[in-house]
Amino acid sequence: MERSEAKSVVCAAVEARADRLLAVSHDIHDHPELGFEEIHAHARLTDEIEADGLSVVRGAYDLSTAFVADVGTDGPTIAVCCEYDALPGLGHACGHNIIAAAGLGAGLAAATVAEELGGRLRILGTPAEEGGGGKVFMIERGAFAGVDAAMMVHPANHELLGMTTIAIHRLTVRYSGRAAHAAAAPEEGRNALDAAVLGYNNVAALRQHISPFERVHGIFTDSGDKPNIVPESAAADWYVRSPTLQSLQPLKERVLRALQAGADAAGCTMEHEWIEPPYADMVENDPLLSRYAENARAIGREPQAPDPNAAVVGSTDMGNVSYEVPSIHPMIKVAPDGSPIHTPEFAVHARSPLGDQAVLDGAKVMAMTIVDLWLDRELLSTAQTAHSESAS
Repeated sequence: MERSEAKSVVCAAVEARADRLLAVSHDIHDHPELGFEEIHAHARLTDEIEADGLSVVRGAYDLSTAFVADVGTDGPTIAVCCEYDALPGLGHACGHNIIAAAGLGAGLAAATVAEELGGRLRILGTPAEEGGGGKVFMIERGAFAGVDAAMMVHPANHELLGMTTIAIHRLTVRYSGRAAHAAAAPEEGRNALDAAVLGYNNVAALRQHISPFERVHGIFTDSGDKPNIVPESAAADWYVRSPTLQSLQPLKERVLRALQAGADAAGCTMEHEWIEPPYADMVENDPLLSRYAENARAIGREPQAPDPNAAVVGSTDMGNVSYEVPSIHPMIKVAPDGSPIHTPEFAVHARSPLGDQAVLDGAKVMAMTIVDLWLDRELLSTAQTAHSESAS
């Protein structure tokens, strides 16, 4: 089968499953679940894979809401990643219902031609992207072993070749002081909330002297019990972000010193824990992105390179995958300009006609790119060379 014919076949296969794919997207959107708790989404997606006659492993890689379906017996192995966890209080304000349905559609469509084209496919259900690091655990447990390239699409309010992805490590801190009656004997107390506030202010001052591309943000999770009791305990959660894993380390050390200084000033002690796993920056693969863009233009989409006025900045465990294998994480437009992700407004757009079109278009473009990787071995070789040079 010629490449152009194969692309027509996979696009037709997506259209033939359009009603099913949109029903999956809407169903997951209507049943938002937090990371590692995506029981409904896991069941719906794996049922749909089996409905196409494919074998699927539920609860794969010792993660109860992960799955894997392998198709094909020979040739390059291409992985399609599905995400389906939601945000606390905001539901699918990141549009993971679209990621799941588009990945499902791309996988099912490509599966129809895998044997004929001499390619292998791995459809991966990757839980807990919103902070849980599902893909990182899956990497450690062999999910990407033998994979030649990996891909997914992510919803946004712009059509972009990639997200401005920065590395992140999450941090929890707890301050311990000494309780006392705030009116009768304040001098007996050691105020843990003061320690937390001073640490927060130290980080606020530190922000003046970090790279414009670095981010540090935190919230208080414990601030005491009553105003007339000197708080003996306080706690905060922090996100520390930097453009790369390498540049993240010195920033982490500076943040920790700032927080510890708050404890020292208030006469308290501080314990901290870096929450594993950290998320890596995205190693962009230009050869794959170029082919993705070509396929996107063929169906009427025009992905652009990010610029300061049209950039989506964030962190994803797909970055960790990109350190392992050639990977892409393009952004597909599902909302009007000015509707950023992680907002209630974006959650509405994730179940709108724009969101539905993104499911189908994303599935088609990824399926066509998979066809390219199976039939154009020079593309795959070039992508792997680019990855070796960038990820080293």
